[in-house]
Amino acid sequence: MLLEITQITQHFGGLCALAGVSFGVESGSVHGLIGPNGAGKTTLINILSGITPATSGTLRFDDRRIDTFPAHKIASLGIARTFQNIRLFPALTCLENVIAGQHLIAERPLLPRLLCLPGAIRQEAVYKQQSLDILVRVGLADRADFSAQHLSYGERRRLEIARALASCPRLLLLDEPVAGMRRQEMLSVAELIHTLSQEGMTILLIEHNMAFVMELCSQITVLNFGSVITTGTPAEVGRHPEVIEAYLGKSDQDA
Repeated sequence: MLLEITQITQHFGGLCALAGVSFGVESGSVHGLIGPNGAGKTTLINILSGITPATSGTLRFDDRRIDTFPAHKIASLGIARTFQNIRLFPALTCLENVIAGQHLIAERPLLPRLLCLPGAIRQEAVYKQQSLDILVRVGLADRADFSAQHLSYGERRRLEIARALASCPRLLLLDEPVAGMRRQEMLSVAELIHTLSQEGMTILLIEHNMAFVMELCSQITVLNFGSVITTGTPAEVGRHPEVIEAYLGKSDQDA
């Protein structure tokens, strides 16, 4: 188990956003995290990435406890994320945004790069080529020199995924990666996620597009009102009565 989430609870004042959430994510899997709006999905992702400390509970990544680590330390261990609300550097080009995502794996300190020393120049060329390769993977090679602010909504989504990939993560947290995308763009992202998983990357994704989740994920965890309803295969989750009720409400005959 690459990621173990145990009894994670989060209180915001008198509000309990998460109530003893527990589940695991297998190495190399695509694991879905679903639930109605307000179920606590993004709150959990914020805890996993170190943005928000949990009120209680433990997180273990590769058998190492990480729930007390700050965000930069968690990122340095190989956990990267995207955001529900896109967070790019709008004035930078696509290429520059992806290069910025490589800061965690940069082999040389900042000073030699600022002084344009030969070794630093060679390394910068490597980072640039690696970033271009990532843009190819997400279908943005022809937008490398475009400012992020001039991209379409779907393109900005893909650029955020590209920037997350630049740090060579072992665990990728995707918060609604295909929200607002056209069908062809969604298919492209689905193919990318499948390929990353085949290459050994572990992915935990939040997504409201149920067809997307059911097609890609080997395991799905369902949250409602901050608690886990169930974790199982897409088939098991799809026929679970509490999951059906959470999404569709009780039928008239059950009222």
